Amino acid sequence: MKLQPASQKEIKRMAAGSAVCSVIQLCTFALLHLLGIVPFSSSILLGTAGGVIVTLLSFVVLCVAVQQATGMTDQKAMKARMQLSYYLRLLMQAGWVVLAFALPFLHVLAAALPLLYPTIIILLLHKKGKLAEPGTRKNSSALEGAQEETPSECLKI
Repeated sequence: MKLQPASQKEIKRMAAGSAVCSVIQLCTFALLHLLGIVPFSSSILLGTAGGVIVTLLSFVVLCVAVQQATGMTDQKAMKARMQLSYYLRLLMQAGWVVLAFALPFLHVLAAALPLLYPTIIILLLHKKGKLAEPGTRKNSSALEGAQEETPSECLKI
């Protein structure tokens, strides 16, 4: 399935936001290292990189699910598709955190923090009014009046 241009745009914004959040996270860990609180090692870099990959993969799965669901006419099938996507993404993220606990070369906190990036990014975009271009939001009767024009907003489900 080819991603629609709107989905591609949202994925790029999420990737850019994740890069900024990663730099902030790594700078914070470096500062904590300078203060002697946390040793800065490659486990922090690997955990952060892996967490960002899992986060972006989860967001792509969300975008694909939204595209597929918006093409459905049956509300039950649409809801089931979105629920399946939600559980798949939740399982993927939980698996990553368990893996970070199990593997000694991953810093658990550095690996888990990137899973919060989408929430932070969406909140900042919402605060700045940049989630959708003016005039592109509309009510969708298939989604029972919910405004679901951009994949970013689907994280609120």
